[in-house]
Amino acid sequence: MQVVRLAHETDFDGWREAARRLRTGGVAPETALWTIDGAGDLFAEAMPAAPAAAPAFTVPKGFVELADRVILHRSDERFALLYRLLWRLQGEPNLLRILSDPDVVKARDLAKNVSRAAHKMKAFVRFRLVIDPAEPETYVAWFEPAHRVTEATAPFFARRFANVRFSILTPDACAHWDTKGLTFTPGADPADAPREDTLEDYWRTYYASIFNPARLKVAAMQKEMPKRYWRNLPEAGLIPELIARAEARTQEMVGQAASEPTRRVVRSALRASRDAPFDGQAPTTLEEVAAGVQVCRRCDLWRDATQGVPGEGPARARLMFVGEQPGDQEDLAGRPFVGPAGQMFDRALAEAGVPRAQTFVTNAVKHFKHELRGKRRLHKTPGTGEVTACRWWLDAERRIVRPRVIVALGATAGLAVFGRPTPIGQFRQQSLQLSDQAQGVVTYHPSYLLRLPDPAAKARAYALFVEDLRFAWGLAA
Repeated sequence: MQVVRLAHETDFDGWREAARRLRTGGVAPETALWTIDGAGDLFAEAMPAAPAAAPAFTVPKGFVELADRVILHRSDERFALLYRLLWRLQGEPNLLRILSDPDVVKARDLAKNVSRAAHKMKAFVRFRLVIDPAEPETYVAWFEPAHRVTEATAPFFARRFANVRFSILTPDACAHWDTKGLTFTPGADPADAPREDTLEDYWRTYYASIFNPARLKVAAMQKEMPKRYWRNLPEAGLIPELIARAEARTQEMVGQAASEPTRRVVRSALRASRDAPFDGQAPTTLEEVAAGVQVCRRCDLWRDATQGVPGEGPARARLMFVGEQPGDQEDLAGRPFVGPAGQMFDRALAEAGVPRAQTFVTNAVKHFKHELRGKRRLHKTPGTGEVTACRWWLDAERRIVRPRVIVALGATAGLAVFGRPTPIGQFRQQSLQLSDQAQGVVTYHPSYLLRLPDPAAKARAYALFVEDLRFAWGLAA
C-alpha cells in the first residue's frame, strides 16, 4: 500500500504532484491511500522507481478543471476518485464524455455540489459593520459553506466590494480584503463574528416589502435558500410569519381593484395600437407597453382573448426569456408563465440556480390564440404574420429592458427573436449575436416537455433544458 500525505484538505498542487508520480510509477488506484496530516513529505514510504521508459503523459483540460473543483468537496473519497479517473484515462482517453460511467457521474456530482456551494456563498453572505475608532471602517461576515469554497469564492467579493475593507470568517478559512489584496488565515469560530448592527433593520424591512405571497412555493424556496443558512441571514426570522400570512395576503391582493394607467399612458398606447408606422411613438416604459398591449389591434387575436399579457420582471434585467404566447391560465391571470408550463419553468429555473425575480419573462405573441373544443380552449400555434405583427411589442420590451442575453423558448420564440427559423437541436448551447448587442440562446419551451409521452425522453429533455438555462445565466452573469 502506497500512503500519500497531503498538506491540507484542499491541497490540489500536492494531489496533482503525487498523482503524477503514482501513475508514472505504475501504482494502481486500489493500492494508494490518501491522507491529510500536514507532513512535509508526500509519501509515508519510499516511492517505487518509475520504469526507465515511462513516457510523459497529458490529460484533457476538462479533467484538470473538474479536479480543481472536486478537491473542494468534503467527501473523503475525492482524492481516490480523482486518481482512479486519472489512472483510467490512460486506456480510456474519452472517459469524461461517458456521462453514464459511475466514476464520471460521481465526480460531476461532487463538482456540481461545489459550484452550488459557491453560488450559495455569494447569495447568503451578510456583512456587519465593525466600528473601531483605531481602525478604518470594516465589514465582517460569518458563513458556513457546505464545502471548502472560501478561497475560491473570495475574489468575487473583492471585485464586488473593491473599495470596502471586509473579512469573511468561516470554519475552514478566513478571507480578508484591505482594498488592495486578499489574504487568508485559518478558520474561525462563530464567537469571533460580530452581532447584529443597525443596518439589519433596514434589510428586514426591504425583504418584507419585496416578499410576494402570490408566488410563494415553500419547497422551492427552501431548496434555493436551505435552512442551514437561515441563522446567518437577518431576514430569516421573518420567513415563518411571512409564510403563515401568505394565503391571507394573496387574497387581499386578488381582491384589490386593478390600478388604472394614467391618461397620458393610455393616449400613448392608443396611438401605438393604430395600424401606422409608429414613427416617434414607440413606448418608453414597461407601463406604456402593458397599457398598449391591452388595446393593441395589430392582428385579430385580441378578439377571442380575455386580455393581453405583457412581459413581467425588472425594468433592467440581464436575462430575458421569450416564450411563444400566453396559455389558457395566463390569458385569465394576465401574467406570463403561471400555468402548468410556467410551473415546470419555475422548477427548472430553481434547479439551474436562476432567480426568476431577476429575469424578464415575456412572450413573442401577447394574446392567446386558441380554438374551442366544447368548453375547452385549446392552444393553436401563432402564424408568422401574427408573430411579425406582435414583434413591435417584443422589440419595445427588449429596447427598454436591454438584457444581455435573450433566451428563445421554442421555435415560435426563435422566429420572433432571431427573425428566422432557428432549429433547437442545431443551435442549443450556442451564443448567437443579436442586432441590439445582446446574445441569443435557443432552447425548448416548457410545454414541449409536458407533451412528451415517454418518461425517459421527458427526463432527458428536462435535463437538457435545465442545462440550457444554466448556460444562459452564466452568459448573462
